[in-house]
Amino acid sequence: MVNFVFFIPDEMRAESVSCYGHPLAHMPNYDRLAAEGTRFDQCHVQHTVCSPSRCSLMTGWYPHVSGHRTLWHLLRPHEPSLFRYLKEAGYHIEWYGKNDLYAAESFAGGVDHFADFGGGHAGPNAFQPDEPGYFSFLYEPFPGQPAETGDMRRVQAGIDFLRERARQTGFARQSEPFVLYLPLSLPHPPYACPQPFHDMVNLADIPPLRPANLPGKPDYFDLIRRYRRLDEVPDEVFAKIQAVYLGSNSYVDWMLGQLLDALDETGLAEDTCVIITSDHGDWAGDYGLVEKWPSALDDTLTRVPLIIRAPGGVAGHVVREPVEFFDIMATVLDLAGVEARHTHFAQSLVPQLGGASGDPDRAVFAEGGYDPHEPHTFEGRPNADIFRDVTNIYYPKGLQQQEHPTSVCRAVMLRTLDYKLVRRPLGVSELYDLRADPRELRNVYTDPAYADIRAQMEASLLDWYIRTADVVPVGEDPRGLP
Repeated sequence: MVNFVFFIPDEMRAESVSCYGHPLAHMPNYDRLAAEGTRFDQCHVQHTVCSPSRCSLMTGWYPHVSGHRTLWHLLRPHEPSLFRYLKEAGYHIEWYGKNDLYAAESFAGGVDHFADFGGGHAGPNAFQPDEPGYFSFLYEPFPGQPAETGDMRRVQAGIDFLRERARQTGFARQSEPFVLYLPLSLPHPPYACPQPFHDMVNLADIPPLRPANLPGKPDYFDLIRRYRRLDEVPDEVFAKIQAVYLGSNSYVDWMLGQLLDALDETGLAEDTCVIITSDHGDWAGDYGLVEKWPSALDDTLTRVPLIIRAPGGVAGHVVREPVEFFDIMATVLDLAGVEARHTHFAQSLVPQLGGASGDPDRAVFAEGGYDPHEPHTFEGRPNADIFRDVTNIYYPKGLQQQEHPTSVCRAVMLRTLDYKLVRRPLGVSELYDLRADPRELRNVYTDPAYADIRAQMEASLLDWYIRTADVVPVGEDPRGLP
């Protein structure tokens, strides 16, 4: 049976990865894996916040199917899960890193061993609390050496596991198969990483970022800038944020290289499928913004890297057609020879790992945001920790959501290769012609020239909602009296 390694940095967008075309991203190990496996050029997540996205990954469900739309509604024991399926099929599930996925009572059913060692160890904020840049997430470099961060301790624990597994089995192919799950923290804000990666990108080399203050954008574009005082920050700060973000990606690549070397050294690479992806992206200075937003659905946030090197798969294959993040679930089950016992919407990518093309007519979907009738979902709930300290880096985010709740209203995205539609019942909707405007700078939702396209996509969105509104349990209940 095939083993699996999941290497999942947090908040890594595809366009800032070397093998996806960024000229300043120094990531030779990502390049190596793409050359040895299959790279999916248009992989889009189902939500732009950590927990909902990871819940979709494990279930093959869109967030609305079971209400997984917040940071604190995680997978519970009655819900299906990729890791539970694999554990029940005889896999050992080893986990090092952050959670953002399982409720506490769910770990026993889906994980054999887990541990964490903290995330990053960023130095101080680059600004004082009274300075405009304080809430920009730009921090000083990590103290210490690259090997001393929490993320590298997670990766090192994974390397130690691989070496011990190889020692115990003596490279025996019939031994218990394993999953090594490495959910890392970087390049998640604060924008910082160890030297020399923190300052490895020259600010003068940064390509022009997407501009701020574009017309036709939802109100949160302006509100985030005002609440975080980003509208008072000079352009050089956003360039530095972008540079540090790229440096963080290079640091993640450095850690990946050591993991790949360990797979080679132990002889486990031959029987191990390596999956590299991320739960969502990051603005990283584009549009004059930082981090992400629960109802934001532009490509900087939804499009993530997905590279899979599977035993027997073709090398150097690129799939240009759209796929969805949760397709990983169906793909892994397919490779493992395990059948899902619940209704889901993920599609196996195993044919593409063998060299096939994708479906050029496929649409991908994402969603996010909260509705005023569900106050318990907002990140800025009155009893939330971020309201106890006005210097908390997330304080402006929570305050904005309380004072302008419709700025984080529910939203849903339908994206094809040519067009993107984002529908917001309580906010500004968006439509982009991706052929003419791949950076999503001109919202044509109200442009009469696109009226037919808009109508067709809104009809398709309604059909999708009807088809995926719920899932019927597989088991049946007797109708007679007990």
